[in-house]
Amino acid sequence: MKKFEYTPPEQPRELILKLGQKITDRIGHTVTAEDPEYYGLEALVTDEMAEVALKMKVRKPMTLAQIVKATGKEEKVLEELLQEMSNIGLLEYNWENPKHEKQYVLPMYVPGSAEFFNMKLDQIKEHPEVASFFERMAFLPLQKVTPMVPPGGAGIGMHVIPVEKAIETENESVSVEHISHWLDKYDGKYAAGPCSCRYSRGVLGEGCADDPEDWCIGVGDMADYLVETNKGHYITREKVMEILQRAEDNGFVHQITNIDGEDKIFAICNCNVNICNALRTSQLFNTPNMSRSAYVAKVETKDCVACGRCVEYCPAGAVKMGQKLCTKDGTITYPKHELPDNTKWGPEKWDMDYRDNNRINCYDTGTAPCKTACPAHIAVQGYLKMAAQGRYTDALALIKKENPFPAVCGRVCNHRCEDACTRGTVDQAVAIDDVKKFIAELDLNSDTRYIPPVVQPSNRGTFPQKIAIIGGGPAGLSCAFYLATRGYKPTVFEKNQRPGGMLVYGIPSFKLEKNVVDAEIEVMRELGVDIKCGVEVGKDISLDELRAQGYQAFYIAIGCQGSRKAGIPGEDAAGVMSAVDFLHIVSGGNEDYRVDGRSVVIGGGNVAIDVARTAARCGSNEVSMFCLESEKEMPASKDEVEEVKEEGAAVHCGWGPKEILTENGKVRGIVLKKCVSVKDETGRFNPQFDENETMTVECEHVYLSIGQSILWGDLLAGSKVELGRGNGAVADPLTYQTAEPDIFVGGDVYTGPSFAINAIADGKEGAESIHRFVHENASMTIGRNRRQFIELDKENLALEGYDNAKRQRPAMDDKIDAHRSFRDAHRTLTEEQVKIETARCLGCGASVVDPNKCIGCGVCTTKCEFDAIHLHRELPECSRMVKAEDKMKAILPYMLKREVKIRFGKKEK
Repeated sequence: MKKFEYTPPEQPRELILKLGQKITDRIGHTVTAEDPEYYGLEALVTDEMAEVALKMKVRKPMTLAQIVKATGKEEKVLEELLQEMSNIGLLEYNWENPKHEKQYVLPMYVPGSAEFFNMKLDQIKEHPEVASFFERMAFLPLQKVTPMVPPGGAGIGMHVIPVEKAIETENESVSVEHISHWLDKYDGKYAAGPCSCRYSRGVLGEGCADDPEDWCIGVGDMADYLVETNKGHYITREKVMEILQRAEDNGFVHQITNIDGEDKIFAICNCNVNICNALRTSQLFNTPNMSRSAYVAKVETKDCVACGRCVEYCPAGAVKMGQKLCTKDGTITYPKHELPDNTKWGPEKWDMDYRDNNRINCYDTGTAPCKTACPAHIAVQGYLKMAAQGRYTDALALIKKENPFPAVCGRVCNHRCEDACTRGTVDQAVAIDDVKKFIAELDLNSDTRYIPPVVQPSNRGTFPQKIAIIGGGPAGLSCAFYLATRGYKPTVFEKNQRPGGMLVYGIPSFKLEKNVVDAEIEVMRELGVDIKCGVEVGKDISLDELRAQGYQAFYIAIGCQGSRKAGIPGEDAAGVMSAVDFLHIVSGGNEDYRVDGRSVVIGGGNVAIDVARTAARCGSNEVSMFCLESEKEMPASKDEVEEVKEEGAAVHCGWGPKEILTENGKVRGIVLKKCVSVKDETGRFNPQFDENETMTVECEHVYLSIGQSILWGDLLAGSKVELGRGNGAVADPLTYQTAEPDIFVGGDVYTGPSFAINAIADGKEGAESIHRFVHENASMTIGRNRRQFIELDKENLALEGYDNAKRQRPAMDDKIDAHRSFRDAHRTLTEEQVKIETARCLGCGASVVDPNKCIGCGVCTTKCEFDAIHLHRELPECSRMVKAEDKMKAILPYMLKREVKIRFGKKEK
């Protein structure tokens, strides 16, 4: 947390010390000039203000006439001073008396003047100490009391109020548990103001990148106070509902003030746990009684599909991913969080890192292997279930939460989800990618494609910040997509004439038709992404020139567009070409390119296989592949190897290039040498050869697919970006931020040559980082989902009663020559096949709720699309609202019972 510079004065202002002491609720503490009670007030409060405030009692209303009498000041002068005291936030006022006469109140610090001080950004920036004052006064008074607070909160601070839709069918609910009750009570008197937590935490360097405006809704007389003191503006009930809905869309928690008993609140807040001082009271001190509602979430395991949406949004970290399948030892019993009800509680029980720990995704025993193995951690089990139910658009929407290229990946992904699939331990893995391809067919039709809604954490529309994406491949476009769904209008700069990167210029059309890529890119355009093709940043325009145009952040994802040489004689001869260059020509649009004669492809990866298959389609009458690895160790997928063999290519394993033979400057053959090992004893790539065992192969073309390189050009000229291994950009492994703060990287320029799904995952993380970066003082890491998942133990499962159907396979289009045509001959599964295939899923994972951590906000219920998680009213005592003045009456009985439990009772499990 960023600390402001503060040096206590040698001669403190006596009136400020007295006022700080008067208001503080730190029992037994004597306020000094080093305390927040002093420096927070000292920043804004004049001695004249302090004199008046000292004549008042905390939370005891006084009319103007009563304050005139108490101070002896002239009425007009005093009224102006009281208004100024209200403007800065030291006082509040209302008309809650029989005569409806205006009365002034000296509030407590929290909730009260500490918040009011922090509702004016210019005031906080001029006096950053008031931000620290708020943070400290929401912490220091609670250190000792929190374990002794009974359910309901005892009139301390704020109280979670559930999402109304989550409790509409709960017959036992009471009025104070419904937001509608409070809106009805204060009908027509609403004002929206900025969130003091978002403002102040930002000043302290721990902002959350939300737009702070209008998340705090003042009701009743507080609405007038906010407007008249320039802290807010009046809004209609319809606008209130819009703000509440936007809060739920973003996963924010509704809270109401809880210091005035059951008959009064003065604000409804929409809180982000990463900055909220009120939610912190229960989360940091591990004492949910401080804020929880009367409700606890429960998962209907039979309906849950481990999509993980509830886990991602749970502010308290109460929901984690577990498994549905029984182990050989029976059902897993998940641990429950320790509570202070019958245990001694102190700092050793606190969780100072609660914002990060609440983002842990799953229990140590693991969850669904498919979601774990996927680099983008797509909710595979979830979209399979939706497809089984015929909910194809919903399935497409669920996939796009993590992957904006489902149609692409349904065709060319290396499907690590299938490699990990539990069903594969029984017979064959579920055909996950084939189902995804079927679902994503919707995207190929402009009438049925899915355009996700824009959900921005702002009540003022889309974000104005300009963001540049350099490179229009899967990483760059994925970053643009997720920025667009967050409310930005990013611009993609692509040096080629069409976007898509290697999806277009590196993957042959017989595997991935260009119209498929175009269709999914069109979705991005409809979201507002501006794509500028034919613009090479670093050549046509520099990063500094883009900065001058107002761009505030850059995501560089230019991929590995160059190739590596073999370092052997003859590789500069006519007829030698890199795999990248060859595929760029043919896949980029020139399918009439001719390859006459015999071809040799050097390499054993998927790219090498693409080259071999493309050369055959371009006319080569004999194609041979040579790679260092054994067939079992070849980097290419087994399916790809089988396909290239079916098309007539010869695959030779265990050979590396020694020399390219030439005649008159042209290729006439290649000499290969036997590879005896590929890696050394440490596992590093370090091939060893038997130079005496060679093979000579006559050919007219040699294609080198032995690695790719990054062509930076002048893109990074003058920047601080560091380059590391393989000339790749050096960046933080979590945020992808480089040494140049406004430059982020992803995809192959960071990881080295990899797969599209890895680049897509990088792009989403890049979007998250840039969103945080372009908002002043937002933390790049706090509360960030590390996307770490654990695979369940597939060797310890008691599998029984599963569907016995065989894996479904899509048919081939017999009108297309699958061996020589550039058209994709692979059909899509039929709807009937999809039903059969999705039924093969074993349903490994499920979410699990820890009731001891649940705060009953209901956010999880808004994210579940399977009706698998609901709120249950199990803690009615948590709806008991008492006045702050009566807090000790509520605390003492509970405190005594707790002490008895600690001394004499048994530990509850």
